[in-house]
Amino acid sequence: MSESVKAKKKSPAAESTSAEGTTGEGKLKQAKSEAALPALGFKGMLRWAWTQLTSMRTALFLLLLLAVGAVPGSLFPQRPANPSVVTQYIKDNPSYGQLLDALQLYDVYSSAWFSAIYILLFISLIGCVTPRAIAHYKAMKSQPPRTPKRLSRLPEYGTLALPADAGIPASKAINDAAGLLKKRGYRVDVRDVDGALPSLGAERGFLKEVGNLVFHTSLIGVLVSVAIGGLYGYSGQRILVEGETFVNTLVGYDQFTPGTNFQSSSLQPYSMQLDKFKATFDRESPGKAGQPIDYTAEVTTKENPDAPGKKEVLKVNDPVSLGGTSLYLTGNGYAPMVTVRDGDGNVAFQGPVTAKVQGDNYYSSVVIKVPDAKPEQLGFVGFFLPTAFVTETGTSFSASPELFNPQLSLNSFYGDLGLDKGVPQNVFELDIKDLKPLNARDLAAGGITLTPGATVDLPEGKGSITFDGVKKYIGVDIHHNPGQLYALIFGFLAVAGLVMSLYINRRRVWVRTGTHADGRTMVEYGLLARGEDHRLAGEAAALREIFAREWNVPETPDTGTTKAVSSSTSKDQ
Repeated sequence: MSESVKAKKKSPAAESTSAEGTTGEGKLKQAKSEAALPALGFKGMLRWAWTQLTSMRTALFLLLLLAVGAVPGSLFPQRPANPSVVTQYIKDNPSYGQLLDALQLYDVYSSAWFSAIYILLFISLIGCVTPRAIAHYKAMKSQPPRTPKRLSRLPEYGTLALPADAGIPASKAINDAAGLLKKRGYRVDVRDVDGALPSLGAERGFLKEVGNLVFHTSLIGVLVSVAIGGLYGYSGQRILVEGETFVNTLVGYDQFTPGTNFQSSSLQPYSMQLDKFKATFDRESPGKAGQPIDYTAEVTTKENPDAPGKKEVLKVNDPVSLGGTSLYLTGNGYAPMVTVRDGDGNVAFQGPVTAKVQGDNYYSSVVIKVPDAKPEQLGFVGFFLPTAFVTETGTSFSASPELFNPQLSLNSFYGDLGLDKGVPQNVFELDIKDLKPLNARDLAAGGITLTPGATVDLPEGKGSITFDGVKKYIGVDIHHNPGQLYALIFGFLAVAGLVMSLYINRRRVWVRTGTHADGRTMVEYGLLARGEDHRLAGEAAALREIFAREWNVPETPDTGTTKAVSSSTSKDQ
């Protein structure tokens, strides 16, 4: 019992040490509790924010955020593309339509939040690339790193022994190695050439980082090019009937979408006339009769009003370039020629009417609005059939897309068309809720059926309509994007830079030579890769082969002695 008590007692020295330790821990805890981090201050906060913004992690996050931010532009109608659709969408969805408008989801690509992401990404990429470019430039100007003391510790290592009777001293061997490495594209620095252990450092693969910088710089170029296109570009659509001419002015477009900083003075005054349109259809393949084979539009273009006309061909995916714009063939159809006389016998409308293709074999809807008719405005709605056939039940359909038996079937109305109210209307739709019918199948007067050259008088003396013939029309998309070419160039540069950064390896080689006690010249070399390099072993084997060939060293199992031989060599030296 007394022994147990004695064992638990501590000596005075131990108690003193324990007390000092306890006191020291207490002081440390007290110091930690009283410690306070220095305030960053305004400049420090700005420096911290800049560091965070220009990090590669932030750049990648902003790039992802930009892609996510573009999604609403595909989900919701966009005001620059079609304002009337946006207005109707808000009317149809009053519960959340106004909220989406407040969040600028109908103007995604010109919204404040999308522009903020775009600008921050632009700044972040510049902040990432600039310091790296400066650091890489300094690295290219600096000498290769000094020769390690123990080359045997490098991932790839080998030795060669040159016979004494070869007459190759250490200084000549190191100069020979330098010349061979230069031929393989290495940047070489020879050290202590007249010393006992001359060595060299060599490096290559700087194009890997150059490719990385080119890739990121090209991304900045793509962003700038896209921004230029969005600011100063424009696009529009125009329907051209055979014989009509499109002039590149604002009033010449059926629909026009300008860039943010677009100026009408930037429009080049060129013109394009549709001389003839030809559509070729399949007539021989079983089950594919009537399928289109080729569309060809013969046009006459002028760079300016005083320039001579130039005959050109416009085809699908083969645009015509004029005045810095590209004109694409995007659609086609038939335009029945009609003449409408009002109740006073005057010609109230005469010309082609664009028929909108709705079904197979160019079954097309037709809408004719005649606001100048007197005493009542007239409206017509119906369909056009290029090759009309009527079934036993009286149903009409088009049997072919070509003009073998053209027929125009219409219903007529009179009243206020609503065109004088200043509210935009769709030219392919007729609102009949405020109109009174004149001709329809369910009325006593019946519907209107016209063939080329036929005339039908309207009931109640409201006038007449004549089917004069048929012309063809094309739909043309006009695009001007001043940043398009630059975006393409930067895109190719980005791909080239990415390939360079993936397939070029940064490598370093060191060679050391010395003279053995028995007169042999000993050569040892080592290789190191900057990053992962699966081809480093192959490079080591290639260097060994050219060294052995240069110095006529026979390839034997003992030629490439390992670290043990190297250690003894260094020890002997």
